[in-house]
Amino acid sequence: MSDLRRDPISGRWVIIAPERAGRPSEFQSVPVPEHSHLCPFCEGNEAETPGEVLAYRSPDSQPNQPGWYIRAVPNKFPALQSYGSLEEKRSGIFQQMTGVGCHEVIIESPRHLTSTSELSDKQVERLFCVYRDRLVDLSHDERLVYGLVFKNAGPPAGATLSHTHSQLLATPVLPFNVSEELASVRAFFDRHGGCLFCEMIQVELAGQHRIVEQSSNLIAFCPFAGRFPYETWILPKSHASHFEWQDDASLGQLACLVRRIICRMESVISQCAYNYLIHTAPFDTGQVEHYHWHIEIFPRLTKLAGFEWGTGYCVNPVPPEEAAKLLRNSHSE
Repeated sequence: MSDLRRDPISGRWVIIAPERAGRPSEFQSVPVPEHSHLCPFCEGNEAETPGEVLAYRSPDSQPNQPGWYIRAVPNKFPALQSYGSLEEKRSGIFQQMTGVGCHEVIIESPRHLTSTSELSDKQVERLFCVYRDRLVDLSHDERLVYGLVFKNAGPPAGATLSHTHSQLLATPVLPFNVSEELASVRAFFDRHGGCLFCEMIQVELAGQHRIVEQSSNLIAFCPFAGRFPYETWILPKSHASHFEWQDDASLGQLACLVRRIICRMESVISQCAYNYLIHTAPFDTGQVEHYHWHIEIFPRLTKLAGFEWGTGYCVNPVPPEEAAKLLRNSHSE
């Protein structure tokens, strides 16, 4: 029988509807596009992208030339521009500001790979170090208040190029979803004196039935009110508000866990498209006692239609408890 579940973080209601999982259109694999030698992200095609802002490369190589392991470059078609001053205008009830920000692409491999699961643990560790280093650098720009790291893998997840890559978008205003999340957990902190994410971790550790995997410092679980089939969150077990404050050792452990979770998802649903994103505290804050940085990973196996857009409810045909069990029992390499 279906049930409605309320996400304690966002307050969003989700319909868990296992009866819908049997529909023929559910959970079809997505064919991997054929590799084109014209891919601008492949080694040797560096001239096809804007100049790199950060790169890990062999010591005898030159910037914007072959010999790199990972590159961060400005997005060729940015949503926000990195130049100009931040100016705001108001006209009655309407408000607007100049589109100042930063939009970068992190190219994760010189080889034409299509998923994080194809990278080595060391490559993913480098990737997460680049995320951290770019966020730290952008946090010094007084025009910017927030940086979101995200990955689109596969056309259903919004990827326009198949070569594995991530993006970073820094904005001059706090994104709505993050603002709502911060307000919700602040209200919980004011009422109960503790972090709602920390409370959630303790509940999951006590129950165990939604945990996918854990390490000494991290926990990965399918959230109680997950919006999508096999949606998985990764959080540090100890309270920490800023992803970009993590040291190399912590990022190495995190990178290995993220890669294993994606391997598990692809073991359950072959060649599935997916997104992941990193939620962290705003740039202009110190340690935030009521907020906990985390990563959300979700395969793109269902589509939003009229009901979802009209109500704001997501319909998840795989109960999180069942999803966690299937992921636990799947291959992680």
